Amino acid sequence: MRKTKAKKRPLLPDPKFNDQLVTRFVNNLMLDGKKSIAFKIFYDALDLVEAKKGETEKTALEIWKDALTNVMPHVEVRSRRVGGANFQIPMPIRADRKISMAMKWLISYSKKRNDKSMALKLANEVVAASREEGAAYKKKSDTHKMAEANKAFSHFKF
Repeated sequence: MRKTKAKKRPLLPDPKFNDQLVTRFVNNLMLDGKKSIAFKIFYDALDLVEAKKGETEKTALEIWKDALTNVMPHVEVRSRRVGGANFQIPMPIRADRKISMAMKWLISYSKKRNDKSMALKLANEVVAASREEGAAYKKKSDTHKMAEANKAFSHFKF
């Protein structure tokens, strides 16, 4: 290889929960380098989750982590050209890619919701995903269904 692999830069943990995963999520949520606004949106969303959670004994952060785990895909389909035909081949996903896909899905489907503020949209999507419902969870199950449907082509792995 000509180029060396880019080394992973360590993330600083967030100020409130002291968690690197939160910082990673906020970095995905951030637009135009406005990190403090992204943190405010995230913390407001967790406050709303705390208010909505009902009689569960989990904290808002635990509910958010559950939502992230529920949205994480385990397999995906990748296109591979074999003998003039394109096949969708199911492949297992690396751990860091699972997390980033789950975060991106949660954020993108939160943005598409019809609520007043981004914090409210994110809170509603997190609560839905923690209950294994909502658009982000549906995306994960659709991805798994695609992989299941194309299981016959898994011998074409590369």
